[in-house]
Amino acid sequence: MARVDVENRRFDTPKGMRRSPAFRGSGDNDRFGRFTEWVARGMGTPWFLFGLSLFVVAWILWNTLAPTQLQFDRADYGFIALTLVLSLQASYAAPLILLAQNRQDDRDRVQIEQDRQRAERNLADTEYLAREVVALRLVVKDLASKDFIRAELRAAIDELDRQSDEETEHAAR
Repeated sequence: MARVDVENRRFDTPKGMRRSPAFRGSGDNDRFGRFTEWVARGMGTPWFLFGLSLFVVAWILWNTLAPTQLQFDRADYGFIALTLVLSLQASYAAPLILLAQNRQDDRDRVQIEQDRQRAERNLADTEYLAREVVALRLVVKDLASKDFIRAELRAAIDELDRQSDEETEHAAR
């Protein structure tokens, strides 16, 4: 099984895309996929719905109000050509939208995997830092506190004072 070159591997495009010279054109392997996403984005806008509604209304008005010799899709026959045009548009729109959705699912899958790896690294870093904090607490626990040092110094000063007093009393005798 041939391996994909690292330069040709892309993680933002679906895996297993057909890479035939017929679709490459100028060397762009992803043109059709971007086209499907462009169509899906365009069909999901209010402007597309508004334009399609205007088209249908204009079609119906023309074929209802225009002189009979200028009508090309008569209302008497139920606007057969309009039905055909809208069915054709729908038959191409649905697969293009599904292709765009599949590409988005593939991108989401890659993003989820990257997020999972990032979360694992964050968890490992957090666990490492927690171990370091525990180690520091253990070291600090073994260190002498200020109160302990003060008490020891006071005891040493008291001992020195006591010895000094004894020496002074001993010298005075």
